[in-house]
Amino acid sequence: MIYRDFQDLKLSGLGMGAMRLPVIDGDDSKIDTAAAEEMVAYAMEHGINYYDTAWGYHGGQSEIVMGNALKKYPRENFYLATKFPGYDLSNMDKVEEIFEEQLKKCQVEYFDFYLFHNVCEMNIDAYLDEKYGIYDYLIEQKKNGRIRHLGFSAHGSYDVIKRFLDAYGKDMEFCQLQLNYLDWSFQDAKAKVELIKEHDIPVWVMEPLRGGKLASLSEENTKKLREMRPDEETPAWAFRFLQSLPEVKVVLSGMSNMEQLQANIRTYEEDKPLNEEEMKTLLGIADKMLEKKTLPCTACHYCVSHCPQGLDIPELLKLYNEHCFTEGGFIAPMALSSYPDDKKPSACIGCRSCEAVCPQQIKISEAMSDFAEKLGL
Repeated sequence: MIYRDFQDLKLSGLGMGAMRLPVIDGDDSKIDTAAAEEMVAYAMEHGINYYDTAWGYHGGQSEIVMGNALKKYPRENFYLATKFPGYDLSNMDKVEEIFEEQLKKCQVEYFDFYLFHNVCEMNIDAYLDEKYGIYDYLIEQKKNGRIRHLGFSAHGSYDVIKRFLDAYGKDMEFCQLQLNYLDWSFQDAKAKVELIKEHDIPVWVMEPLRGGKLASLSEENTKKLREMRPDEETPAWAFRFLQSLPEVKVVLSGMSNMEQLQANIRTYEEDKPLNEEEMKTLLGIADKMLEKKTLPCTACHYCVSHCPQGLDIPELLKLYNEHCFTEGGFIAPMALSSYPDDKKPSACIGCRSCEAVCPQQIKISEAMSDFAEKLGL
């Protein structure tokens, strides 16, 4: 197992994420406890020492199952991370109640790593609102030793992350990002990494395989990669990309079965970062994947000046592309929940004034209508 230095700790380069544990009969809230504990045992035996769970994973059952699985091992043998569930605004005034319950569910006296969960457009104002006392409470728990290291995870935009860092960056020790070779450009992850680097904060990675989309590629793309590394499996390329980024310390993978766990552990037996040609090829594959399912908006903003509704069309198209490529997901609905009704895609009146000045000749009105329909707006 590869280990990364973080302050005075050595963290396994591969961490076990507990968001996609094996389940019974396809029911996400019914974790196959025996299978999950077997996976934890295998992970511990093969050098994984970082385990990531959260309040809401598996309908609230993930923390319980991970607590039961890890209590069999000496506390100093593993690092446990969980998060304050700010993805649900109804939790904002319950930080103490939730934190105390998390300690009980996980059967520990402290958390090695604790995060503000999912900093995004929907919750940034609440996270920064002093009346909830979230920041003050978590800082106090850190002083009391019940949180060893404090950080945050983010699915939000660059600007949202910047607001959070401007407010709390001096106390953040790590940042967990959705980061992979597809989102390097698609979700502007490269710029986000640079922003976090400016604050001298190391990066933890979530969604290294983009929800499984990078675990298998087309026959054409698979052939390209095999020609460069005949013995490398397709999923391993996503991890090799991340091994090429010096800012990355821990890569979390939500593994659903023993086969996935074993394959990822084999990948993390050694560092094999990409060379320049391999990096160029992999990012080129990502670009081609995006071309097939996304609109070619360049954010020139010509459309905005011609929209009688004052819609932020480039941002809406960016969210539309995300929603179409992911074939659903939570990111676009989450971001749009912060928009007033008169700025959502459903506010488009189909006048096509924007299309008359679009250099890419995008049928914007049709995209807005389709987006509104997909989201039920």
